[in-house]
Amino acid sequence: MVNNSVLKCGNSTMARGRALATPSLPALRQAVNAKRMAHAGRVQTTMGATGKFVVGGNWKCNGTIDSVKQLVSALNAGSITADVEVICAPPMVHVGLVCGTLESPFQVAVQNCWDGPGGAFTGEVSAEMIADAGIPWVIIGHSERRTLCGETSELVAKKVKYAIDHGLNVMACIGETLAEREAGRTMEVCYSQLAPIAAALTENDWSHVVIAYEPVWAIGTGKVATPAQAQDVHAGVRGWLNNNVSPAVASATRIQYGGSVNAGNCEELASQPDIDGFLVGGASLNGPDFITICNAARMSVVA
Repeated sequence: MVNNSVLKCGNSTMARGRALATPSLPALRQAVNAKRMAHAGRVQTTMGATGKFVVGGNWKCNGTIDSVKQLVSALNAGSITADVEVICAPPMVHVGLVCGTLESPFQVAVQNCWDGPGGAFTGEVSAEMIADAGIPWVIIGHSERRTLCGETSELVAKKVKYAIDHGLNVMACIGETLAEREAGRTMEVCYSQLAPIAAALTENDWSHVVIAYEPVWAIGTGKVATPAQAQDVHAGVRGWLNNNVSPAVASATRIQYGGSVNAGNCEELASQPDIDGFLVGGASLNGPDFITICNAARMSVVA
């Protein structure tokens, strides 16, 4: 598995779980912690892996060399004061540039990987290649790949397992369409997407997984699930893990929310008891806004 202390990517060295200065917020911590403890049906969480709120920035198919350099410069100049794990996922063509210039505490991810060893698979990249480059994270199962590239939940599960077995940590995406939500099938869809992943993984594998709940109808639309809607799904996902994997995995697995997260709504979302991070799309292309979103982690308190 990936070395959990120091990870190298290009010319940069990134410490996983790096201790960051956190401002003294005793009153805020007490209030949010009380909210967590009072939440009905909440499976007690210790957060997963590093025990930190985790924010991913998915740059998708955006950017030029010049714009990426500007974004990296803005991120390096920003001040992350919350105790948060931060991962940026540039387009594959820009990964080398980002690895060589993006500074700690930022980590780097790729946006997809193949489901097996390398070989005659034009346009693909294997987990072995990603790990060999010192890149610790990969996004798998994003709704855009499910809908535009025809990736099934079974293929997503195969990719997740192969990536973990070959040294990567995974942000595994799930989420429903607007039609599925309006039909009252949100949880059914999310559970059906989780089930093949759970069937593929061992209990120990889950320490390398972050679940990203992204309602498809809120991705890039400007629409966002209300904090209550997002919390309900996150609590449901945690309950499913409790019942179908184990209470320990349910407690430890971090669940991100994604879907038009921005600098204006991030703090209220982060204060929800089962939201353990964000997977950010468009707003991750704006350095100052992304820093603000990362610092919303101070609203989340490990119970």
